[in-house]
Amino acid sequence: MMSADQAQVATAAPAAEASSKSIPTTQKSWSVTGSGDPDKVLKFGDVPVPKQKKGEILVKVQAAALNPVGYKVLKLVPSFVARRSKAHEFDLAGVVVDANGTEFKEGDEIFGVIPVLSVFLNGYGALAQYTVLPAQRAVIRPKNVTPTQAAGFPIAGLTAYQSLFTLAKLEEGQSVFINGGSTAVGSFAIQLAKAVGARVAVSASGKNEQYVRNLGADEFFDYTKAPLHEQLIAADPNPKYHVFLEAVGTADPTLFVESEKYLAPGGVFLSVGPQGGGCLSFIWKVFLQPSWLGGTKRTWKLVSLDAKKNELEAFAKLVEEGKVKPLVDSVFSFEDTLKAYERIKTGRATGKVVVKVDPTAE
Repeated sequence: MMSADQAQVATAAPAAEASSKSIPTTQKSWSVTGSGDPDKVLKFGDVPVPKQKKGEILVKVQAAALNPVGYKVLKLVPSFVARRSKAHEFDLAGVVVDANGTEFKEGDEIFGVIPVLSVFLNGYGALAQYTVLPAQRAVIRPKNVTPTQAAGFPIAGLTAYQSLFTLAKLEEGQSVFINGGSTAVGSFAIQLAKAVGARVAVSASGKNEQYVRNLGADEFFDYTKAPLHEQLIAADPNPKYHVFLEAVGTADPTLFVESEKYLAPGGVFLSVGPQGGGCLSFIWKVFLQPSWLGGTKRTWKLVSLDAKKNELEAFAKLVEEGKVKPLVDSVFSFEDTLKAYERIKTGRATGKVVVKVDPTAE
């Protein structure tokens, strides 16, 4: 049940009519108390509503989406840095309540992303009733998606977009392999690749085959049946893949080391970044081992998200055209945010785990 303070905020003026006069001075948020797991260091309570800097907009948050980096970074940052965050997380959809002289106007419904460093340096992320973000990190939400659907677009969607188009220059008629097709990044990548007319092969567990095929996958590999690199070598793709997107974050370099057998000359191997143990072996085999000592004659690139306005707009246009559809695994209430973290930490979510900050949001 909502407290009196929550009810006061939830029943404030309708989003499109919100003005500076209706903005409270305090709000509910999930702030960070230290370094560790979300259930240990996230606290639900009252914090001040933030003030904007030049180029920032104040947004009444409708929904926020969780990302794996959200709970992982809490374990990595020192407690004295973590405690700077009065509201955690990065992806959101909401309504502009103070445009602050930017290209937006009050009442605009947007989705956008708050940079990870900004959450800790400036103190405000997406898990709050009100937050601030750079106007250059937000775009108008397409009318054919709801706030809870759009909240999950920025980090996963843009990571997929920049991987395929900014880094790999994927074109019509080419082919791409996506390792981790049922992950949020992989799922968006399938749709984006199909949107430009590429052929798409993916890996996932057998239970997710229909899910990735419904997104547009042309070819499927069940990684639970045999080591994936062995399956790819046996398949002997002709032509070989032009792009290989490793969307799982495996620290095992084998897929890259063996990639000459299934990745075309001049092709690019993209990775969201090795995670877990074995990183020293990964660094040697990917970056340091020369070809005359068995090194791989293919290009490896790390995907490092840089949310740019023009790419957010291009992604939003594909959504508006129906070429990219939202991916929502589950929706939790604002008060149940810790349960949302439990869901995303299982690694079994297909699509985005979303927190409905405003209970009236669709």
